[in-house]
Amino acid sequence: MDVKTYWEKVYTTKTPDTVSWYLPHLETSLALIARTGAALSSSIIDVGGGESTLADDLVSRGYQNVTVLDISETAINVSKQRMGEAAASVRWLVADVLGTELRPHTYDVWHDRAVFHFLTTMEQRICYVQNVARSVKRGGHVIVSTFGPEGPKKCSGLAVMRYDVDSLHGQFGAQFRLIESSKELHKTPQGTTQQFIYCYCRVE
Repeated sequence: MDVKTYWEKVYTTKTPDTVSWYLPHLETSLALIARTGAALSSSIIDVGGGESTLADDLVSRGYQNVTVLDISETAINVSKQRMGEAAASVRWLVADVLGTELRPHTYDVWHDRAVFHFLTTMEQRICYVQNVARSVKRGGHVIVSTFGPEGPKKCSGLAVMRYDVDSLHGQFGAQFRLIESSKELHKTPQGTTQQFIYCYCRVE
């Protein structure tokens, strides 16, 4: 089963509030985006944000240039339906972040909660970082969250990578200056706890 088919199956068999990474509001991400100082007209992309409520909250806070990229059309359609008329103000991209060439020097803020840790090969991670470096403006901001060292070894039946702050930042390199990092204990809808880490960087 290819990656797209796999995730379409996940999103067609589970409701949005039962997937393990579900949060009603991504408060940590919203706080980090606010700390970037991005203007309401800034270009923000949420990678893997198909069913996430981040776009809802950004639009409600007045951000005018929000893009959501997800490999699953089903997930994106769920968000469109939930947002109603407000969905028209978001740019929706059904694509694999590893297989699409995003426009160069476009984004002021790149946000990813829980995609990067699914990239288990060096080739995948290099491709991802190259896409970030190409599409984020110089001086732009990158927020990436993955499972921490004590996080699960698998998610949705797939193997994942776990990182501490240094090893996650090390995947991106010197071009990305680390501004801030934090840990978060996420309580899943099933009642278990998952350790996440967040790295917030500036593109030099």
